Amino acid sequence: MTERIEDVWGRRTPYAPGAPWPPRVDQRLTVAEERVERWVPSACVLCSNGCGLDIAVADGAIVGVRGRADDRVNHGRLGPKGLYGWQANASGDRLTEPLIRVGGELRRTDWDTAMGAVVDRSREVLARQGPLAMAFYTSGQLFAEEYYAQAVIARGGIGTPHLDGNTRLCTATAEWALVESFGSDGNPGSYGDIDLCDTLFLVGHNMAETQTVLWSRVLDRLRGQDRPRLVVVDPRSTPVAREADVHLPIRPGTNVALLNAILRELIRHDRVDRAFVDAHTVGFAALAEVVEPYTPEHAAGICRVPAEAISRAAAVLGAADRLVSTVLQGVYQSHQATAAAVQVNNVHLLRGMIGGPGRTVFQMNGQPTAQNAREAGANGTLPGFRNWQNDAHVAEIARAWNVAAERIPHWSPPTHAMDIFRHCEDGTVRFLWVTGTNPAVSLPDLRRIRSLLSRDQLFLVVSDAFPNETTALADVVLPAALWGEKTGCYTNPDRTVHLSEKAVDPPGQARPDFDILLDYARRMELRDREGRPLPPWTGPEEAWTAFTALTRGRGCDQSALDYAGLRATRGVQWPCTERAPHGTERLYTDHVFPTGAAVCEDYGYDLVTGAQHEADEYRAHDPAGRAFLKAAPYLPPHEEVDADHPLTLTTGRRVHQWHTRTKTGRVPELRDAAPDVRVELHPDDAAAHGIAEGDLVRVTSRRGTTVRAPAVLRGTRPGVVFLPFHYGYFDRPEPVRHDRAANELTRTEWDPVSKQPLFKVTAVRVDRIAEATDAATATTGDAGTEGR
Repeated sequence: MTERIEDVWGRRTPYAPGAPWPPRVDQRLTVAEERVERWVPSACVLCSNGCGLDIAVADGAIVGVRGRADDRVNHGRLGPKGLYGWQANASGDRLTEPLIRVGGELRRTDWDTAMGAVVDRSREVLARQGPLAMAFYTSGQLFAEEYYAQAVIARGGIGTPHLDGNTRLCTATAEWALVESFGSDGNPGSYGDIDLCDTLFLVGHNMAETQTVLWSRVLDRLRGQDRPRLVVVDPRSTPVAREADVHLPIRPGTNVALLNAILRELIRHDRVDRAFVDAHTVGFAALAEVVEPYTPEHAAGICRVPAEAISRAAAVLGAADRLVSTVLQGVYQSHQATAAAVQVNNVHLLRGMIGGPGRTVFQMNGQPTAQNAREAGANGTLPGFRNWQNDAHVAEIARAWNVAAERIPHWSPPTHAMDIFRHCEDGTVRFLWVTGTNPAVSLPDLRRIRSLLSRDQLFLVVSDAFPNETTALADVVLPAALWGEKTGCYTNPDRTVHLSEKAVDPPGQARPDFDILLDYARRMELRDREGRPLPPWTGPEEAWTAFTALTRGRGCDQSALDYAGLRATRGVQWPCTERAPHGTERLYTDHVFPTGAAVCEDYGYDLVTGAQHEADEYRAHDPAGRAFLKAAPYLPPHEEVDADHPLTLTTGRRVHQWHTRTKTGRVPELRDAAPDVRVELHPDDAAAHGIAEGDLVRVTSRRGTTVRAPAVLRGTRPGVVFLPFHYGYFDRPEPVRHDRAANELTRTEWDPVSKQPLFKVTAVRVDRIAEATDAATATTGDAGTEGR
């Protein structure tokens, strides 16, 4: 057994640039190895890294996992969630029967009754209000086949534009940053580029806790010969920041100012590949003009970091021969999210660091199957990276589904999640189906979310494997199978596709989401133009075949990737085509980008205002295969600190928990490692408020809502408060006091381009409630009613 709770990243296996990353197989079993009857191939679904693993089965149950040494992603390693998280499948409180609300209470029922209620209400809403009153909110943890089924049902069958996922909360900006710069979604590089680079630039990405195995790979490079230089942008003193050659602990919400200063320094010191920029980009003159005022001194005044540190960071990036950059939630969930993420792309375009070995940018994903939701069209886009404003693209989808093109909503952009919930609030949406996610903890401004999900006029259906804060509000709850209990494909941030095979049967009456969706479509009698069932499939492999056929010719082309091929490999990177049957390690090696008007995924937005660019305008200035250098001035956050709320709250992940703990909170090792919320404060801020280590404190935002938790004094920059967002109320006794979830404090605001909510810049105040000796009693005492 490998211990990975305290020793999160495991033993080091240093290696030099260009050498293969040495394998190290991590394994966790709850039985003797000789008792394992079979090992079933799969991949981890508890972060976005996509680590290949095998599932151990004995006596019809999952009894462990082991990393695959020959998998291209992890070379055998697994993180703590991967090693222990599978135990949630056997949790004693799994949902094993459908539930239906009767007399205000959820009661057990059978599938016919539950699905009958779902279908009856669907038909009623469609008859009275039409398809715009129907909405679907999905996950970042289903399989590609399930997302594609949702897209066909919602967009082609029912005809609603209201289909999005919780990927909107974590990595919608990743998608739009790639589209705005390169014309299409899909990270251009490979994890193998980490083996080759001489410089790493991590912007708002606490890789050590969000992608533990990828950080192990970086650590092994940092401990090996010819260590790459590391520049880190993060307001917190994370394990990543402590390894940095240059750490820029900027003030939250100021990413654009910092990145503009770095771009200015690159231009000023002639660290620009002029031949590349002239031949393969558009927009250089405008970019240079916008960034010119952002001297290191000017940016330092905004970001509150030394000007010398900004200059030093720019010098490191400017001297790089092989640069790999990564971006995650510190950018995506912050102010001017897409504008900031695009500036990281601009660093690579100015330096010509794209398409070659060791030269790439990763707009990272936060969830294991977020990429599939984007590819399949279940997250506010159309399938196959198609452009909703391009009639030819819509016609291609219509032909594949055998429906009329006008049946597929494309008169405006597909609805994003924050608008879906606004429509639930104002009564426009009357039916909402939530699949595999927990918005009653994960969305901002939770008091508002609980209120709108509880409205009598909204019929709420929830598919999940466990009772949680959202199922508690549902009208119908459908018990879903988990990973290991069904078969399907998923794709990680470097475009590696894995096939996860079914290892065991789901418990009780739980069903795979694919089966639930297909059952719904049949009961709804959804049909194509010739009267055949829509979707026409009977199993996930047929859905995969249909989906990959639809990707033919698009950036995410997987038309040569079938189940048989995936079973014979250890991860394949798309594009996977007849010309590249074994996959493609890097995109844009010819420096031709999918920005042409006929092929691009979207015509783009103004990075500051979010104004949509029109098709005719785009065609008139067709970039014809050149990448965009898009500029944006810095704008201050809309919610600034003041005397009443003098601190800035930022939220994020802890290494031992995942999202709202629906799974990890039911795993003893992970639950015990991070059992409850803690408020991280800088010691200077704590001293100013009379707070000592362990004291119980109250964090209050302008919404008048609070979070109560013990204080931890550590290296967050002065003026910044950190809360992990994982902790809700499913394991709290009744009556519940709503003072634990970080999103009690956050507000309803989103990025103008990606429509991703802002979780990183919230003005708060912190008050001491009790001394450390009394904190445990105060935390677990009388629940009361405060904060409801």
